[in-house]
Amino acid sequence: MTINPPRGDTTAERSTLWNKVPEITVYFWIVKILSTTVGETAADFLNTNLHLGLTGTSLVMAALLAAALIAQIRARTYVPALYWLVVVLVSIVGTLLTDNLVDNFGVPLEAATGVFAVALAAIFAAWYASERTLSITAITTTRREGFYWLAILLTFALGTAAGDLAAEGLGLGYATSALVFAALIAIVAISRYALKLDVVVAFWIAYILTRPLGASIGDYLSQSTDDGGLGLGNVATSAVFLLAIIATVTYLAISGRDAFGPATTATDAAHRRAKDNVAR
Repeated sequence: MTINPPRGDTTAERSTLWNKVPEITVYFWIVKILSTTVGETAADFLNTNLHLGLTGTSLVMAALLAAALIAQIRARTYVPALYWLVVVLVSIVGTLLTDNLVDNFGVPLEAATGVFAVALAAIFAAWYASERTLSITAITTTRREGFYWLAILLTFALGTAAGDLAAEGLGLGYATSALVFAALIAIVAISRYALKLDVVVAFWIAYILTRPLGASIGDYLSQSTDDGGLGLGNVATSAVFLLAIIATVTYLAISGRDAFGPATTATDAAHRRAKDNVAR
Protein backbone atom coordinates (compact mmCIF):
# COMPACT_ATOMS: atom_id res chain seq x y z
CA MET A 1 0.00 0.00 0.00
CA THR A 2 1.37 3.40 -0.95
CA ILE A 3 1.24 6.10 1.71
CA ASN A 4 1.12 9.54 0.15
CA PRO A 5 3.02 12.35 1.87
CA PRO A 6 0.79 15.00 3.47
CA ARG A 7 -0.21 18.09 1.58
CA GLY A 8 2.27 20.90 2.08
CA ASP A 9 5.43 18.82 1.69
CA THR A 10 7.56 20.19 -1.11
CA THR A 11 10.17 18.15 -2.98
CA ALA A 12 12.96 19.98 -1.16
CA GLU A 13 11.33 19.40 2.22
CA ARG A 14 10.76 15.71 1.53
CA SER A 15 14.34 15.09 0.47
CA THR A 16 15.84 15.80 3.92
CA LEU A 17 13.05 15.75 6.46
CA TRP A 18 14.02 16.55 10.03
CA ASN A 19 11.56 17.15 12.83
CA LYS A 20 11.91 20.78 13.91
CA VAL A 21 10.73 20.12 17.47
CA PRO A 22 12.09 17.99 20.35
CA GLU A 23 10.98 14.50 21.24
CA ILE A 24 8.49 14.52 24.09
CA THR A 25 10.51 13.29 27.07
CA VAL A 26 10.60 14.21 30.75
CA TYR A 27 13.14 16.92 29.82
CA PHE A 28 10.56 18.51 27.52
CA TRP A 29 8.07 18.92 30.36
CA ILE A 30 10.72 20.14 32.79
CA VAL A 31 11.86 22.94 30.47
CA LYS A 32 8.26 23.71 29.46
CA ILE A 33 7.22 24.33 33.08
CA LEU A 34 10.39 26.33 33.75
CA SER A 35 9.72 28.47 30.67
CA THR A 36 6.12 29.16 31.70
CA THR A 37 7.31 30.38 35.08
CA VAL A 38 9.84 32.67 33.40
CA GLY A 39 7.12 33.92 31.06
CA GLU A 40 5.08 35.08 34.03
CA THR A 41 7.87 36.62 36.10
CA ALA A 42 9.84 38.11 33.18
CA ALA A 43 6.76 39.91 31.86
CA ASP A 44 6.17 41.37 35.34
CA PHE A 45 9.87 42.30 35.63
CA LEU A 46 9.94 44.18 32.33
CA ASN A 47 6.59 45.84 32.95
CA THR A 48 7.10 46.83 36.60
CA ASN A 49 10.77 46.69 37.56
CA LEU A 50 12.15 48.21 34.33
CA HIS A 51 9.14 50.53 33.99
CA LEU A 52 8.60 49.72 30.31
CA GLY A 53 4.87 49.62 30.84
CA LEU A 54 2.54 47.02 29.38
CA THR A 55 2.55 48.50 25.88
CA GLY A 56 6.31 49.04 25.76
CA THR A 57 7.01 45.56 27.08
CA SER A 58 4.62 44.07 24.52
CA LEU A 59 6.30 45.82 21.61
CA VAL A 60 9.83 44.86 22.69
CA MET A 61 8.97 41.22 23.30
CA ALA A 62 6.94 40.91 20.11
CA ALA A 63 9.94 42.17 18.11
CA LEU A 64 12.29 39.71 19.83
CA LEU A 65 9.84 36.86 19.25
CA ALA A 66 9.51 37.72 15.56
CA ALA A 67 13.30 37.64 15.13
CA ALA A 68 13.65 34.33 16.98
CA LEU A 69 10.76 32.77 15.03
CA ILE A 70 12.33 33.72 11.72
CA ALA A 71 15.56 32.03 12.80
CA GLN A 72 13.65 28.95 14.01
CA ILE A 73 11.66 28.59 10.79
CA ARG A 74 14.78 29.04 8.64
CA ALA A 75 16.66 26.38 10.58
CA ARG A 76 16.71 22.99 8.86
CA THR A 77 16.98 20.89 12.02
CA TYR A 78 15.98 20.98 15.66
CA VAL A 79 18.35 23.30 17.55
CA PRO A 80 17.66 23.06 21.32
CA ALA A 81 18.85 26.56 22.25
CA LEU A 82 16.90 28.20 19.42
CA TYR A 83 13.74 26.16 19.96
CA TRP A 84 13.57 26.85 23.69
CA LEU A 85 14.43 30.52 23.20
CA VAL A 86 11.32 30.76 21.04
CA VAL A 87 9.27 28.94 23.68
CA VAL A 88 10.41 31.33 26.42
CA LEU A 89 9.62 34.35 24.23
CA VAL A 90 6.25 32.87 23.22
CA SER A 91 5.53 32.36 26.92
CA ILE A 92 6.20 36.01 27.64
CA VAL A 93 4.22 37.28 24.64
CA GLY A 94 1.33 34.92 25.42
CA THR A 95 1.23 36.33 28.96
CA LEU A 96 1.23 39.85 27.55
CA LEU A 97 -1.64 39.05 25.17
CA THR A 98 -3.82 38.21 28.13
CA ASP A 99 -2.57 41.13 30.21
CA ASN A 100 -3.31 43.58 27.40
CA LEU A 101 -6.76 42.17 26.84
CA VAL A 102 -7.64 42.32 30.53
CA ASP A 103 -5.76 45.42 31.71
CA ASN A 104 -5.76 47.67 28.63
CA PHE A 105 -9.13 46.71 27.20
CA GLY A 106 -10.97 45.80 30.36
CA VAL A 107 -12.03 42.32 29.22
CA PRO A 108 -13.03 40.13 32.20
CA LEU A 109 -10.88 37.06 32.84
CA GLU A 110 -13.86 34.78 32.18
CA ALA A 111 -14.37 36.32 28.74
CA ALA A 112 -10.64 36.32 27.97
CA THR A 113 -10.45 32.62 28.82
CA GLY A 114 -13.38 31.92 26.50
CA VAL A 115 -11.94 34.02 23.66
CA PHE A 116 -8.58 32.25 23.71
CA ALA A 117 -10.23 28.83 24.04
CA VAL A 118 -12.32 29.48 20.93
CA ALA A 119 -9.32 30.90 19.04
CA LEU A 120 -7.21 27.83 19.92
CA ALA A 121 -10.01 25.48 18.82
CA ALA A 122 -10.21 27.35 15.51
CA ILE A 123 -6.45 26.95 14.95
CA PHE A 124 -6.65 23.23 15.70
CA ALA A 125 -9.57 22.89 13.27
CA ALA A 126 -7.69 24.74 10.50
CA TRP A 127 -4.52 22.72 11.20
CA TYR A 128 -6.36 19.41 10.98
CA ALA A 129 -8.29 20.44 7.88
CA SER A 130 -5.01 21.34 6.17
CA GLU A 131 -2.76 18.50 7.37
CA ARG A 132 -5.18 15.76 8.56
CA THR A 133 -3.18 15.47 11.78
CA LEU A 134 -2.32 17.47 14.88
CA SER A 135 0.65 15.24 15.66
CA ILE A 136 3.50 16.91 17.49
CA THR A 137 5.96 14.28 16.22
CA ALA A 138 5.68 15.34 12.58
CA ILE A 139 6.50 19.07 12.41
CA THR A 140 8.40 18.64 9.16
CA THR A 141 7.03 21.40 6.91
CA THR A 142 6.88 25.17 7.16
CA ARG A 143 3.09 25.17 7.15
CA ARG A 144 2.91 22.68 9.99
CA GLU A 145 5.46 24.68 11.93
CA GLY A 146 3.35 27.81 11.46
CA PHE A 147 0.27 26.07 12.88
CA TYR A 148 2.41 24.62 15.69
CA TRP A 149 3.76 27.96 16.90
CA LEU A 150 0.43 29.75 16.56
CA ALA A 151 -1.23 27.02 18.61
CA ILE A 152 1.50 27.25 21.25
CA LEU A 153 1.12 31.04 21.48
CA LEU A 154 -2.60 30.63 22.11
CA THR A 155 -2.03 27.89 24.71
CA PHE A 156 0.12 30.34 26.66
CA ALA A 157 -2.49 33.09 26.38
CA LEU A 158 -5.28 30.68 27.36
CA GLY A 159 -3.24 29.24 30.21
CA THR A 160 -2.47 32.72 31.53
CA ALA A 161 -6.14 33.72 31.50
CA ALA A 162 -7.24 30.44 33.12
CA GLY A 163 -4.50 30.64 35.75
CA ASP A 164 -5.34 34.24 36.67
CA LEU A 165 -9.04 33.34 36.76
CA ALA A 166 -8.36 30.51 39.20
CA ALA A 167 -5.88 32.34 41.44
CA GLU A 168 -7.45 35.80 41.43
CA GLY A 169 -10.94 35.61 39.95
CA LEU A 170 -11.98 32.57 41.99
CA GLY A 171 -9.79 33.53 44.95
CA LEU A 172 -7.92 30.22 45.17
CA GLY A 173 -4.54 31.87 45.62
CA TYR A 174 -1.27 30.93 43.94
CA ALA A 175 -0.33 27.85 45.96
CA THR A 176 -3.78 26.28 45.76
CA SER A 177 -4.02 27.05 42.04
CA ALA A 178 -0.68 25.33 41.45
CA LEU A 179 -1.92 22.23 43.28
CA VAL A 180 -5.18 22.22 41.32
CA PHE A 181 -3.46 22.41 37.94
CA ALA A 182 -0.86 19.82 38.99
CA ALA A 183 -3.74 17.48 39.91
CA LEU A 184 -5.40 18.09 36.53
CA ILE A 185 -2.15 17.23 34.74
CA ALA A 186 -1.91 14.05 36.82
CA ILE A 187 -5.43 13.12 35.71
CA VAL A 188 -4.41 13.64 32.07
CA ALA A 189 -1.35 11.40 32.58
CA ILE A 190 -3.46 8.68 34.19
CA SER A 191 -6.01 8.95 31.40
CA ARG A 192 -3.25 8.58 28.82
CA TYR A 193 -1.53 5.53 30.28
CA ALA A 194 -4.39 3.77 32.08
CA LEU A 195 -7.37 4.68 29.91
CA LYS A 196 -5.51 5.00 26.57
CA LEU A 197 -6.45 8.62 25.94
CA ASP A 198 -5.26 9.68 22.48
CA VAL A 199 -1.63 10.78 22.74
CA VAL A 200 -2.13 13.99 20.73
CA VAL A 201 -5.19 15.00 22.76
CA ALA A 202 -3.34 14.24 26.00
CA PHE A 203 -0.31 16.28 24.87
CA TRP A 204 -2.25 19.43 24.03
CA ILE A 205 -4.37 19.31 27.20
CA ALA A 206 -1.23 18.88 29.30
CA TYR A 207 0.53 21.62 27.33
CA ILE A 208 -2.28 24.06 28.11
CA LEU A 209 -2.39 23.09 31.80
CA THR A 210 1.37 23.46 32.34
CA ARG A 211 1.03 27.17 31.57
CA PRO A 212 -1.16 28.07 34.58
CA LEU A 213 0.82 25.59 36.69
CA GLY A 214 4.10 27.35 35.90
CA ALA A 215 2.53 30.79 36.24
CA SER A 216 1.06 29.94 39.64
CA ILE A 217 4.45 28.66 40.82
CA GLY A 218 6.12 31.82 39.53
CA ASP A 219 3.60 34.12 41.20
CA TYR A 220 3.78 32.16 44.46
CA LEU A 221 7.56 32.53 44.55
CA SER A 222 7.78 36.13 43.36
CA GLN A 223 4.78 37.93 44.85
CA SER A 224 4.91 39.58 48.26
CA THR A 225 3.76 37.75 51.37
CA ASP A 226 0.87 40.23 51.65
CA ASP A 227 -0.37 38.96 48.27
CA GLY A 228 -0.01 35.30 49.21
CA GLY A 229 3.48 34.71 47.82
CA LEU A 230 6.93 34.02 49.26
CA GLY A 231 8.29 37.46 48.38
CA LEU A 232 11.36 36.37 46.37
CA GLY A 233 10.68 39.05 43.75
CA ASN A 234 10.59 38.96 39.95
CA VAL A 235 14.36 39.35 39.51
CA ALA A 236 15.43 36.46 41.73
CA THR A 237 12.67 34.13 40.50
CA SER A 238 13.35 34.87 36.83
CA ALA A 239 17.12 34.45 37.31
CA VAL A 240 16.81 31.08 39.07
CA PHE A 241 14.47 29.62 36.48
CA LEU A 242 16.45 31.02 33.55
CA LEU A 243 19.62 29.42 34.89
CA ALA A 244 17.75 26.12 35.25
CA ILE A 245 16.54 26.38 31.64
CA ILE A 246 20.04 27.17 30.36
CA ALA A 247 21.54 24.23 32.27
CA THR A 248 18.92 21.76 31.01
CA VAL A 249 19.01 22.96 27.40
CA THR A 250 22.82 22.87 27.41
CA TYR A 251 22.66 19.25 28.54
CA LEU A 252 20.14 18.43 25.81
CA ALA A 253 22.26 20.16 23.14
CA ILE A 254 25.33 18.17 24.15
CA SER A 255 23.63 14.81 24.72
CA GLY A 256 21.03 14.96 21.94
CA ARG A 257 18.64 13.13 24.28
CA ASP A 258 15.54 14.85 22.89
CA ALA A 259 16.37 15.02 19.17
CA PHE A 260 14.49 13.07 16.51
CA GLY A 261 16.56 11.42 13.79
CA PRO A 262 16.26 12.41 10.12
CA ALA A 263 13.93 10.89 7.56
CA THR A 264 16.26 10.91 4.59
CA THR A 265 13.68 9.92 2.02
CA ALA A 266 9.99 10.45 1.42
CA THR A 267 9.41 6.72 1.97
CA ASP A 268 11.11 6.85 5.38
CA ALA A 269 9.00 9.85 6.33
CA ALA A 270 5.83 8.10 5.19
CA HIS A 271 6.63 5.05 7.30
CA ARG A 272 7.30 7.27 10.29
CA ARG A 273 3.94 8.99 9.85
CA ALA A 274 2.22 5.64 9.53
CA LYS A 275 3.89 4.48 12.75
CA ASP A 276 2.75 7.68 14.49
CA ASN A 277 -0.82 7.10 13.35
CA VAL A 278 -0.76 3.54 14.67
CA ALA A 279 0.63 4.75 18.00
CA ARG A 280 -2.18 7.27 18.29
